[in-house]
Amino acid sequence: MPKIKTHSGAKKRFKMSKNGKPIRAHANKSHILTKKNTKRKRNLRKTSVADTTNQKQIKRLIPYK
Repeated sequence: MPKIKTHSGAKKRFKMSKNGKPIRAHANKSHILTKKNTKRKRNLRKTSVADTTNQKQIKRLIPYK
């Protein structure tokens, strides 16, 4: 059986936690930051766990992470 190719876009966007859950970054942090308050920008810096509905698909895209 050949090895599965890792999805290049997914390997840059997601990391796996110790428990095997995909970790993602928040959106809306790249531009138009003047109208967003400091608290909102600070919270967007943090990472979060991907939604349960997407976890199976993400694990399929990055099988060896």
